Amino acid sequence: MQFFLDTADIAEIEQAHAWGILDGVTTNPSLVAKTGRRFDDVKRDILALVKGPVSLEVTATDVAGMMEEARALAAEGSQVVVKIPLTQDGIAAVVQCRELGIKTNVTLCFSANQALLAAKAGATYISPFVGRLDDIGHNGMQLVQEILEVYENYGYETQVLAASLRHPLHVLEAARLGAHVGTMPYSTMQQLFKHPMTDLGLQRFLADWQKVPA
Repeated sequence: MQFFLDTADIAEIEQAHAWGILDGVTTNPSLVAKTGRRFDDVKRDILALVKGPVSLEVTATDVAGMMEEARALAAEGSQVVVKIPLTQDGIAAVVQCRELGIKTNVTLCFSANQALLAAKAGATYISPFVGRLDDIGHNGMQLVQEILEVYENYGYETQVLAASLRHPLHVLEAARLGAHVGTMPYSTMQQLFKHPMTDLGLQRFLADWQKVPA
């Protein structure tokens, strides 16, 4: 499974990149707003650092507006994936992007039927929002499983990008189901390293090492 960081914070991206496990980055208008920086500046810094897929979201809601933004974003670099909402206009824009060779990430997916539409439109990625479904009492990971089953039935090439992964168990469950990508906040990626037995074992090894004659 590929690991994407869901952030627009350059410091977080730099740290994950230094770990050597970062495959790509996903952003959205809310994450960019949290930085307090201009979108163009954030976009420039991320694309300079990340060579894997970088999802940058359109803000227009009509087909013409989405396509204008999509063309401009795609021109920024080969790693750009244009993030488009799962609406009627959004799906129509995805079809046009496919015809132009522009990679897309269809976002705000909350049902397998929506994911089926994205795959038929030729989306590069579909982003089911696991955590947000959990928040309203639904099983978000069940949606990931349903999408994977539907895509396998018909051989769709759209990759399942499990999004809104809130904790390490989400990451593990997505990996066990076979999600192609998991995107997560920096805090969740940090937690993947953690286990109390690892910390305890390291402390014991270091303590014993101090007893070894110099």
